[in-house]
Amino acid sequence: MNLSFTRQAHMQNLSDELLIETYYKAVELNLNHDFIELIRLEIAKRSLLDKIKLSS
Repeated sequence: MNLSFTRQAHMQNLSDELLIETYYKAVELNLNHDFIELIRLEIAKRSLLDKIKLSS
């Protein structure tokens, strides 16, 4: 199974608020850029980009 697909499937279960909190925490902890990008893509998919400050 594609790992990217699996992560995205799990992210769909997160509330918008928890997804945004996860993004900020991942950035704060300087986690893997690809992981942060997956979170950002899910945020964009939900049309929530205006709710975050992009750190890139």
